[in-house]
Amino acid sequence: MSQITTLRTATDGGPTGRGRRHAPLVLMAAILLAFGALRLATIDGPVRLDAALSDAVTFAAGIVIESLSFVLLGVGVSIVVQLWVPMRVIAAVLPRSKVARRAVLSLLGVVFPVCECGNVPLARGLMNKGLSVSDAMTFLLAAPILNPITIITTYQAFGWSDGILVARLAGGFVLANLVGWLFDRHPDPEALLTRRFAQSCHHDDRPSSSRAIQAAQLFAHEMSAMLPALFIGAAVAGLIQVAIPRELMDGVGGHLVWGVIALMVLAFMIAICSSVDAFFALSLASSFSPGALAAFLIFGPMIDVKMVAMLRTTFKGRTILIVAGVCALGTLVIGLGVNLLV
Repeated sequence: MSQITTLRTATDGGPTGRGRRHAPLVLMAAILLAFGALRLATIDGPVRLDAALSDAVTFAAGIVIESLSFVLLGVGVSIVVQLWVPMRVIAAVLPRSKVARRAVLSLLGVVFPVCECGNVPLARGLMNKGLSVSDAMTFLLAAPILNPITIITTYQAFGWSDGILVARLAGGFVLANLVGWLFDRHPDPEALLTRRFAQSCHHDDRPSSSRAIQAAQLFAHEMSAMLPALFIGAAVAGLIQVAIPRELMDGVGGHLVWGVIALMVLAFMIAICSSVDAFFALSLASSFSPGALAAFLIFGPMIDVKMVAMLRTTFKGRTILIVAGVCALGTLVIGLGVNLLV
């Protein structure tokens, strides 16, 4: 059908492909060592060093504990979609128009209120069913913001004051659909995916066994892809949290431009789940402008260190850089717009 894009068959990557798949792990390890060295160079005394490392471990463990339930939920929903939801049902529900289809997918988070880390396995499942890369990316970026849990917690934290809630919802919808539109114009959508994932979209290696066995195999496959990325992303976020002094952020809080950029950087670093990030942002309200707070609430659920690690299981590094760049520029414009209007 016209609204469903079928990916073309990819060839096996061989030794070179395996090397490329391991490249993100090497990069993450280098980042960990760099921040560890930075902290060792700036902390005086073993007691303070032990406290800093303890804080990093505690913060990373908190991210894993907070995210793991959503990852499990996302994997579970993904398995249900792949094994029990016929393709004709998905095709019948989604509009034929590409723009309308992406708009509907932007609101899918209302039905599946999963945190951003849980949306990755769900998007993988949708693409395995035949959904296009641009459609899946639109869902990935919009769902963490446009879901009832995030909307309620943001309203509880800020209400309607300074347009922060409206900016978050409208900004998330617009940026997600903008990225989806850009990727829809790509001449070779398969080039946006890792070779390993693109290959899995074409080959059904599951034996003709019961769906329970197939579900167990899918669960093992998805968790083996998601958990290493989650742990690496959480570890990087924990070390960044310790290595970069908070005073560096607070010093620019009052500036209408640099304050927006500072909170975008902070959102990327600390990787808080979108269901609770509004209350963290509320604690910064006395130091930062409404536009900076809105930027924090928009950019964080779309792109943070944990999300980048998990996206790398599915999308190429170049793809993630494009997504991050578009989201960063768009969020900056929205944040500055809020500051000019309020």
